[in-house]
Amino acid sequence: MTNFKSKVALIGTGFVGSSYAFALLNQGIARELVLIDLNKDKADGDARDLNHGLPFSSPLKIWAGDYSDCSDADLVVITAGANQAPGETRLDLVEKNIKIFKMIVKEVMESGFNGIFLIATNPVDILTYAVWHFSGLPKERVIGSGTILDTARLRYLLGDHFDVDARNVHAYIMGEHGDTEFPVWSHATIGASPLREMIDTESPETQRELDEIFINVRDAAYHIIERKGATYYGIAMGLVRITKAIFNDENSILTVSALLDGEYGVNDLYIGVPAIINRKGIRKVIEMPLNQMEKDQFTHSANTLRNVIKTSFAE
Repeated sequence: MTNFKSKVALIGTGFVGSSYAFALLNQGIARELVLIDLNKDKADGDARDLNHGLPFSSPLKIWAGDYSDCSDADLVVITAGANQAPGETRLDLVEKNIKIFKMIVKEVMESGFNGIFLIATNPVDILTYAVWHFSGLPKERVIGSGTILDTARLRYLLGDHFDVDARNVHAYIMGEHGDTEFPVWSHATIGASPLREMIDTESPETQRELDEIFINVRDAAYHIIERKGATYYGIAMGLVRITKAIFNDENSILTVSALLDGEYGVNDLYIGVPAIINRKGIRKVIEMPLNQMEKDQFTHSANTLRNVIKTSFAE
């Protein structure tokens, strides 16, 4: 990671990839952006279109390229892969996307790439593990988007419920980015006030409201996919937030998919947890004290992912 250029190589210019590129252009974080896609015309068209926005933005060199352009990239962002179809879970995508990712990682690493991988394709925890497995890079330099979007959805809905700015809501979704994720209510705060102090914890109605908020978080993608075919704006913003934390060496705490090494009693598994992100990647996984229900939920989520990994990476 010497000679830092603030260069991003984006692999996949579908809905998520092109939305990420547009958000990156608007926020002025990177200095170089190369777009890579099997559909070279699509990548070239996006590059041309984005370049026409440069007079309204910060300087950024944008072009359509190939895997050789990853050689000096600081960050390779992967959004390529099969999309989640209506009625399909994120875990249903495993077999299709692992084959795609094995080829992608091979091409990237053969270019001489020695930066950080950021993965958004679903199922993101499994595919982040696959990138780490195929690349041979240190675990801190392979990051999945994890539950950063789920956490944002939770903060938005809590902010809406309490009529406060979502940026002043501090709450986390942990676990699989999928059906076994869970909210960490024990550490949720509105500003400096613990959530439990702002609600009637003895009221069944209050608990039903919180349960409904979480269900809307967990099932948000299904509702969006039913209505417009795919989700892309929210996750694109989440990817840019992680990119900003890396490029600006922020040491920000974000809920990403990280490889655990004993944290939360789990080893050798990528899963959504709060982690400190800086220019070196994942500096540290934050191990929050969970209550017993949350511990059980985390264990269930981890076991679900581990069973998929055992099947997917069986020798």
